[in-house]
Amino acid sequence: MTDGDGGGVPRGGLRAPRDEGHGDLFADALALANEGRVTVAADAGAGGGAAGERPASDGERPASDGERPTSDGERPASDGDLPGAHGDRAVGRGERPEGRRSGADPSDAPAPRGTPADVPWHTARRIAARAVPGPPEPTTTALGEALGRTLAEPLTALTDLPSFDTSAMDGWAVSGPGPWRLDHPADDSATGAHPGILAGHAPTEALLDGHAVPIATGARVPAGATAVLRSEHGEVRELADGGRRLYAPRLAPPGQDIRPRGQECRRGDQLLAAGTLVTPAVLGLAAAAGYDELTAYPRPRAEVLVLGDELLDRGLPQDGRIRDALGPMLVPWLHALGVEAPAPRHLADDADTLYEALARSTADVVITTGGTASGPVDHVHPTLRRLGAEILVDGVAVRPGHPMLLARLAPRRHLVGLPGNPLAAVSGLCTLAEPLLRTLAARRTGEPYRAPLAAAVHGHPQDIRLVPVVYRDDERHGLTAEPLHFHGPAMLRGIAAADALAVVPPGGADPGTELELLELPWSAGWAPGSPTAGPAAGAPYGFGGAA
Repeated sequence: MTDGDGGGVPRGGLRAPRDEGHGDLFADALALANEGRVTVAADAGAGGGAAGERPASDGERPASDGERPTSDGERPASDGDLPGAHGDRAVGRGERPEGRRSGADPSDAPAPRGTPADVPWHTARRIAARAVPGPPEPTTTALGEALGRTLAEPLTALTDLPSFDTSAMDGWAVSGPGPWRLDHPADDSATGAHPGILAGHAPTEALLDGHAVPIATGARVPAGATAVLRSEHGEVRELADGGRRLYAPRLAPPGQDIRPRGQECRRGDQLLAAGTLVTPAVLGLAAAAGYDELTAYPRPRAEVLVLGDELLDRGLPQDGRIRDALGPMLVPWLHALGVEAPAPRHLADDADTLYEALARSTADVVITTGGTASGPVDHVHPTLRRLGAEILVDGVAVRPGHPMLLARLAPRRHLVGLPGNPLAAVSGLCTLAEPLLRTLAARRTGEPYRAPLAAAVHGHPQDIRLVPVVYRDDERHGLTAEPLHFHGPAMLRGIAAADALAVVPPGGADPGTELELLELPWSAGWAPGSPTAGPAAGAPYGFGGAA
């Protein structure tokens, strides 16, 4: 296995988990992380501390002397990196690092951190998916309020569908082979035009053999009717006695254009399994089956905190300040994942401001942008230590976006720290936030979707790369993934045109190589990652993911 697999040997010389039975993957990963943290802390103490600090960058670490930067301006991971989370002491799965009391002086923060290695990408996604044991307790809500939630109970038919024999067409209900004497419905006047049997009106009399009566689509078929003759297939002729007769050019076989009672389901049939995402179509089915309420898991609640004094929320970049690209992007992205999230909050680069925002937040997941490195205004790590948070992932072996982090603020409350560069933030969102939110929402995780590359992709020497791709039809390979340009950490031009992110292994990939794809939530509609997801004509598959 590679270091991206759960059983691989981590980089940096740490031994694999000891063979003491089949351990828990989550616990093994955290144990390795904490072992690396202790080693780094010891090395930092012996070597003078400051040498182990991370550079002050929200994006990607610059190359050190003797290292060749990649095309994205990122530093290849060195063999001496150790997987793990930052901190001053080892933290077990059930422990927390020593926090600071509320209102303490930030100058009392722990000494500078060492530089552990990044967690393998697949491992980081699994840790995020298992950071909570499962979704919160389901709730029962009105039908319309369940949209975007996940069913906590099977959807069982409360009635037969249809609940009576129904006309599938406008025309005539007929009895026997024909021709048919055309009757007026019993409740209609004997003179003038009459509409016949309409939807919502139950016929009161049986239809006699050799007779017909007009009927509308969806109307209840009268007793005695053997078929429905479509309006375009019949001809009405006047009779000498003042009556009318219906003729047809061909026979109306029994059951023609009648939807029989229970054709779709019988009362008590299971229509959908628990775990199904409630889409607009599911709401329609539930209503047809007799439901006024649904029992489903609540949507996760997220809060987005956009950090940075340099960000503008309107107008053109000026005076060294730039437009905020993440605030307008992240909240709609979360909505597409079925998450409740209010408008983003912009915070100044101030440690106390960040501390107050995190301490007061009640969201299931807080997502911050920027401030995840160790620069003079990067306050995320010190604030997490001040809050006594437990670091689960601190740095991931993926480019762009490796300075991302995942922390537990409380037993069911978490923080995902995204880098400040836009595409790096997207990488963090797909790597850590999406698996965590999927678990909270009880959404299924489908098998990863794979497609061959239409062109070669350069790789990082040690880390996985996430590269925006679009789908193309190829005569030889069928549906292929074509890499897009403009995929640097600070660029959004590529991802804005993309259908998915290709998971490129270290060293890159040649044309025709099948790669795992992370599809974007809007590229496949309502059911990202569901086992039944598949491509419509010319459309991509569902958001498979690889949690």
